Amino acid sequence: MAAIIANPKWVVIFVISFFMKSQVFTHGQQQVPCLFLFGASLTDNGNNNMLSTLLKSNYPPYGIDFPTGPTGRFSNGENIPDFIAKLPGIGDPIPPFATATGAGIVKGVNYASAGAGILDDTGIGLGDQISMNEQLSNHQVTILRLAPLLGPSQVQNYLNKCVYTVEIGSNDYINNYIQPKNYTSSASFTPDQFAAFLIQQFSTQLEALYTSGARKVAIYGLAQLGCIPQVLMMIPANSSGCVDYVNNYVQLFNNRLKPLVDDLNSNLPDAIFTYINITSITSINPSSIGITIFNVACCVVSSVGVCVPNQAPCIDRDLRVFFDNYHTTEIVNRLIASRSYNSLLPTDAYPFDIKHLAQQ
Repeated sequence: MAAIIANPKWVVIFVISFFMKSQVFTHGQQQVPCLFLFGASLTDNGNNNMLSTLLKSNYPPYGIDFPTGPTGRFSNGENIPDFIAKLPGIGDPIPPFATATGAGIVKGVNYASAGAGILDDTGIGLGDQISMNEQLSNHQVTILRLAPLLGPSQVQNYLNKCVYTVEIGSNDYINNYIQPKNYTSSASFTPDQFAAFLIQQFSTQLEALYTSGARKVAIYGLAQLGCIPQVLMMIPANSSGCVDYVNNYVQLFNNRLKPLVDDLNSNLPDAIFTYINITSITSINPSSIGITIFNVACCVVSSVGVCVPNQAPCIDRDLRVFFDNYHTTEIVNRLIASRSYNSLLPTDAYPFDIKHLAQQ
């Protein structure tokens, strides 16, 4: 997740909005029967635990503020999907596919995997991961498991009512395109060509999700990856404090998401796709809610940017954007989920936020 960039003219309205909307996390009424989650590490809540990978978070200090301790969430506490699950009134966290069994899958499944990308080879230098294509295959397994629980004739109608979120694409840049020593993509594509290629692949994947029964789908855009601590460790920053060319690459991808949403909604009957604009949501002054440390991890990090096991983290976690070199703290996850669900600015979501998606 990218650093939150200051924009003083939004500070006052943001403070009011944040504290008003915080109540929705404890008073949500159920709007949808189920929530299915696809993505990478910002969404992963345990699917990487049993994989052979450097990207794991099922050990301290991860989960230091989570009720049950470390789980596989890349944060000190709850992650964005945990808060999203509360907003439609589902309440309990959605179980990871790796451990989801029995009737619990009726409320949804989390397929996300740290290091995963739109492209199958993204992140392979860090070990095993579950790519977006593999996550779609795992969803087919879930659909088969739902048949005896709901009745074979009812599964598709049930899935049509669920909300789906897709948070993926960051690793296709961080752990692929901007690493020319490890991946060939930057030699094969210009930045614009690569963004177009990713969108083409992503479109095919979203159409496959639609074919499997999804109708209400929220697509998260990418944050300003040139501002995250791990990228700043890899590449010298510009005067902006970020790596500007990486942010420019990401924007080429994000600029194609609204047209993609329009295309899917126009060409797929009954499809309701929406775009959640993370750049807009995080373009706010974090000091307005007391955050004062923007680009430094809370925990001691390894060379790949995740927390070193069993090392004490910072005590001022509510003052920080980042818990490790990639992933946001619980307080930031909460505000991102809040604005994803109930947009504050017209630029936060297109054509509407997740609350209105759920009501369709």
